[in-house]
Amino acid sequence: MAERTVTIASAHGLHARPASLFVQAVSGSGLAVELTKGDKTLNAASILGVISLGIEHGDEVTLRADGDNADTVLDELAAFLATDHDA
Repeated sequence: MAERTVTIASAHGLHARPASLFVQAVSGSGLAVELTKGDKTLNAASILGVISLGIEHGDEVTLRADGDNADTVLDELAAFLATDHDA
């Protein structure tokens, strides 16, 4: 299983708009991606789940996926989270 840990760059965290874009990217990847913050892990394709984590600027999250192209998909998702979408 591939894994990436990333620090959230968006100034206001993963609020509705960037969370929606992130979930769309996860869904489009075709892989089951897990998102972990602290001790909570969930399906990263769930907009309600992602928002419920309360991910703020500077928080560290971990992404995990298994399957073909998992490393490439996680690199792209990690780059998304490492970009300030509130700028």
